[in-house]
Amino acid sequence: MSIIDIASYLPNHEPTVDVASFKNAMRNLAGAVSVVSVGTGPERTGFTATSVSSFSVEPPTLLVSLNRDSSSWQALQAAGAFAVNILAQHQSAVADRFAGRGGIKGNDRYVGWDWTRLGSGTLGLEGAVAVIDCDLDEAIERHSHAILLGRVRSVSITPDAQPLLYWSGTYQTLR
Repeated sequence: MSIIDIASYLPNHEPTVDVASFKNAMRNLAGAVSVVSVGTGPERTGFTATSVSSFSVEPPTLLVSLNRDSSSWQALQAAGAFAVNILAQHQSAVADRFAGRGGIKGNDRYVGWDWTRLGSGTLGLEGAVAVIDCDLDEAIERHSHAILLGRVRSVSITPDAQPLLYWSGTYQTLR
């Protein structure tokens, strides 16, 4: 069996896609809104993400995308763990805060909501649709972001909670 050099099959030119057009196209991809909690103590921070998906069930693993310019990138590298909090439809204020709206940063983003300490040391949001505690298995750095592979430690689910969704630049709920 031989290894094929995929690069030799690709066109040798830079893409001409306008960044604004790409962003606009991606707004049409509806997604669940999650807050990814990272770190412990005063170094705690986190971010809002719609780029979360299952990667593997054997072993249970999540895939999360994180901008490497984010303060969460440094905290994640130090902590080696994170939690994905899939937000319920009434938790849009949490999403806004962790997205940096209002200028609140770091540990202050956690103020005003109830959190539970998880096995990894990160915090899980009370009332979230699901909280998935992960150890960082691998971080693959590409372009401006890192692809995080998180090995799942534990899962908790809030029965009957409805998810918060993001589509076309605004929060949405299931009807």
